[in-house]
Amino acid sequence: MATVSAQKSRKTLLELFNTTRERTLEIVQTLEKDDFVIQTAFYTSPPKWHIGHVSWLYEVVMSKTNPNYQFYSKEFSEYLNSYYQQFGTPHDKGERGISSRPTVDQIMEYFKTINTRVREFINSGVDEKAKYLLTMAFHHECQHQELLTYDLQHILADVYKPVKKITRPQGFLVEQKSISIKGGLYSIGYNGTGYSYDIELPEHKVFLNDYKIDTYPITNEQYLKFVEDNGYENFKFWLSDGWEKVKENNWKAPMYWIKEDQWYVHDFLGKRKINPNEPVCHVSFYEADAYSKWAGKRLPSEAEWEKAACWDEQKQAKAIFPWGNEEPTLEQANLLESHFWAQTEIGSYPAGKSPAGCQQMIGDVWEWTSSEFNGYPGFRTGFDEYNDKWFTNQKVLRGGSFGTPKMSIRGSYRNFFRLDERWLFSGFRCAEDI
Repeated sequence: MATVSAQKSRKTLLELFNTTRERTLEIVQTLEKDDFVIQTAFYTSPPKWHIGHVSWLYEVVMSKTNPNYQFYSKEFSEYLNSYYQQFGTPHDKGERGISSRPTVDQIMEYFKTINTRVREFINSGVDEKAKYLLTMAFHHECQHQELLTYDLQHILADVYKPVKKITRPQGFLVEQKSISIKGGLYSIGYNGTGYSYDIELPEHKVFLNDYKIDTYPITNEQYLKFVEDNGYENFKFWLSDGWEKVKENNWKAPMYWIKEDQWYVHDFLGKRKINPNEPVCHVSFYEADAYSKWAGKRLPSEAEWEKAACWDEQKQAKAIFPWGNEEPTLEQANLLESHFWAQTEIGSYPAGKSPAGCQQMIGDVWEWTSSEFNGYPGFRTGFDEYNDKWFTNQKVLRGGSFGTPKMSIRGSYRNFFRLDERWLFSGFRCAEDI
């Protein structure tokens, strides 16, 4: 029985590994070789670096379980180390694009070599610690698949031609309303039996007052009213640091918005008129917070967001997703596997609504919350220098985006970014006190 169980476990790990690696290659399959080396801003990374880094992390995992493991190359490790001080001095992120070595061909050969090593590692038999670390590495690669899509939009926009692209559905004519959520004690955090990050644990109780939250993410039409009401010229809506960023960077609208005879956006779908019914995308926390203040509302806390997404008041039970515990389908959420390469109009996913009535809480755009990114009470790290070193100067986002692989998202998933970052697929919805 133990042998059959071990074989099943190895098969599952190999399937997850192979699927994850194939998805990474699919994202870069249509790139020209010159595209792999471009870094267009200090906060982006060249595609070749992403390909190499996710491979290098598997070497880190193998070294954690085998003290005799020999890394492929010291040169590769120095270039591909993102921020792990335990493995030497990390390469300067802002200078990843000025290194011609390792070459693109060398990185792709490295990718294949690590594939072979990992498969041999899995087939040799792995203990529970190794299974956990490998699964974490699969999810880490999913994170970089999404980061890679952010960077490809910044580098190429509509010049990028994905292997698969599907025409997006049209949303229904819907009205943005607020939904009342009952307060009281709520248990926030992951409550399933599958994989989760250490930062989603432990599940613990928090007290919430009664509140209201928007049915849908804030749309372009709603946000445009803030822009046209001189929202970016009026300091009274902005946090002090946010106002400094507005002036320093000359922000006038969300990233990728262009003002000509009217407002346009330039993204994976090309240069196009602002679609009023799409969730606003590419806004920083500062912008989301300023809009909320202008609208007489506020951003929800992550506990408020999670309860609106996952709690069934009638059943007095919490699910992993708004629709239940089953993984996302194409009818419930716009994620990477949807192949739309943009957010969909609000009202596009009634099948994915939460018991409270909120829609599009999974997929389309990450949603900023007011919560600081810190460890939950009782937090214990699952991997040194992975998540816990970022417990400062970051805000929590929830829900995933159209660039998030479906295996990488849950209602309890806590993403985090700095308050001024906006090249990610980020939007928000508002809340208010009752």
